[in-house]
Amino acid sequence: MRFDTTARGYRQVTLLLALAGLLSLVVADLGIHTVSPGDELRRLGAGLFTPDFLATGGLMAALANTVAFAFQGVALGVCAGALLATVWHWRPVRLFSAIIRAVHELFWGLLIIQLFGLSTLTGVLAIAIPYAGIFAKVFGEFLEESDRRPQTALAPGADALSRLLFARVPLIWDHMRRYTAYRLECAIRASAILGFIGLPTLGFHLETAFRQGQYSAGAALLYLLLLLILTMRWWLHPVLLPVYLLAALIWSPPVAPWRPDAWQFFLRDIVPAPLREGGTGNVTPWLQDLLSTQVLPGLGQTLLVGCAALLVTGLLGMLLAPLVSPFFGNRLSRAGAHVLLVTLRSLPEFLLAFVLLLCLGPSMLPGILALALHTGAIVAHLNGHFSGALTLRADRPRGIDGYFWDVLPRLYPTFLAFLLYRWEIIMRETAVLGILGIHTLGFYVDSAFAEFRLDRALLLIIAGVCLNLAVDGVSRRLRAAVRLSSSIRETAHA
Repeated sequence: MRFDTTARGYRQVTLLLALAGLLSLVVADLGIHTVSPGDELRRLGAGLFTPDFLATGGLMAALANTVAFAFQGVALGVCAGALLATVWHWRPVRLFSAIIRAVHELFWGLLIIQLFGLSTLTGVLAIAIPYAGIFAKVFGEFLEESDRRPQTALAPGADALSRLLFARVPLIWDHMRRYTAYRLECAIRASAILGFIGLPTLGFHLETAFRQGQYSAGAALLYLLLLLILTMRWWLHPVLLPVYLLAALIWSPPVAPWRPDAWQFFLRDIVPAPLREGGTGNVTPWLQDLLSTQVLPGLGQTLLVGCAALLVTGLLGMLLAPLVSPFFGNRLSRAGAHVLLVTLRSLPEFLLAFVLLLCLGPSMLPGILALALHTGAIVAHLNGHFSGALTLRADRPRGIDGYFWDVLPRLYPTFLAFLLYRWEIIMRETAVLGILGIHTLGFYVDSAFAEFRLDRALLLIIAGVCLNLAVDGVSRRLRAAVRLSSSIRETAHA
């Protein structure tokens, strides 16, 4: 895939993404299926303005569990990911890392619950396993792009471990530290929504409060989660990390009751039903039925929601970026826009979709809006930040003309790179929204778990992995075709 010029490449990639998004919006179910969405929105708004912090019992324990799962999951993920990163040049390692990170934390949680029940170990592993794949990819790419010349200063015959620890890791340590801090923020969000599958985190109480219409109690939980995330820069100090991790281990040690029949999960539960019954003749009809009724519809619906959300994300990211750019507005307006964008990016897409679903009903619209609001806020914030590095003429046009004719053309390669980097993440989040009742792949996965058809659930999850790998491959080829820089990878993943 090659384009004659870089500018032409940008136009064609943009047209391709826009057409896919527009077609998806035309086909997608965007209906509002609640009787009185206005009344529900008013009740929700009233609850947001009157939070009740005393309505939920066990609130501090849920908050502590949320933080404990996040710290332990990230610590385990960093250790495993760092080890994998040292052999990132091995193709099997890259494939293994891609597969485990393509499975959402909620799907990992549903799988691990079958082994260890609603235990602390389940919560920790549900975060640690996909994060190991994420850290492996990011740290491995950091190492690949690091300067190799410092290795020449080592004594002749220095072993591989010495070259790694003394000549390569110091060059990327600051990047690793910043990325790990960001991943901890993501882990807190992931830990919170693990409550939606029964684990004792903030999400468990939040789902209960909102489903019962107790919006004041739900708002208090929501604000507590936001407060925890937004104040991380003040309480997350490197010297305190060992203390936090030790406290997390003491409060919620990653243990699970031993189940003598756990091995049945591997030897029977995930084995296709026709094989469990002793024959192979019915495997093909079983597989064909599953593909036609669940896998292909689930993949198609996931792709629809994801492509539509990518288009709306791009529009929001483009339109909101000037609100935080130093070249537009004033200090007060930029501060207000910054608070809005940081709040939206701090709320998990899953949680936003859940709240919108209560107000708008179970169509694809809540999922598209939730994904676009969260990711659009990230893209807008990053582009506004990057615009500060531009050097503009003193006689440049001002206002809207200045943005669309002067600033945006300079930012567009970065903007497009952010979108393409976030595409895989959008698709990964899209699949799991089905747990809420939106018809994406997660809807069929959740139904299979509810019916204890774990063989079907595993096949559906594998189909989701294949979709994510395909989207990642297309995104990577498009970035390479228009020569988008890989130097913004760390920021784009954030």
